[in-house]
Amino acid sequence: MKIAKLLFLPIIALIITSCSSVRVVTDYDTKVDFNKYKTFAFYKKGIDKAAISDLDKKRILRAIEQELIAKGMTKSTSPDVLVSLFTKSRERINVNDNMYGGFYYPYYYGMNMNRVNVSQYTEGTLFIDLLDAEKKELVWQGVGTGGLSISSVERKEARIKEFVKEIIAKYPPESGKKQ
Repeated sequence: MKIAKLLFLPIIALIITSCSSVRVVTDYDTKVDFNKYKTFAFYKKGIDKAAISDLDKKRILRAIEQELIAKGMTKSTSPDVLVSLFTKSRERINVNDNMYGGFYYPYYYGMNMNRVNVSQYTEGTLFIDLLDAEKKELVWQGVGTGGLSISSVERKEARIKEFVKEIIAKYPPESGKKQ
């Protein structure tokens, strides 16, 4: 029974941490020299189209600004790149079977307990687009996907910061490296 408890805790920790991670993919124009981009501004037309609350938009924009400044960029009224964003979300269902290693432990869980756990959560996707300000062309896009936490304002804000940090960490792209 103690062995079952020892096996159970790491599996639960793995499930919890796998739900909290942000999966990030990027795409970019391989012909662009990203070293020339030193300043940025937000692209209001694109941001206004995002179907989220104005409060969440502010949270996302503050987090993007913080991360780009940390990378050495400067916010400007005559920027090199324009930053836009887009969001989407969907409801997901997570099903966990309480069988470990092919064995079911009825002694540990009790004979009348369910061995399948079903939970529902919201998965969000944040697209951060960087457009060449002069040409108004998309040059880089980062997309982060992960579970959303909306149980409190603090947790929501922390999750938004995590999303943005993970996405912006992939900018600028390393030449020749697939992301």
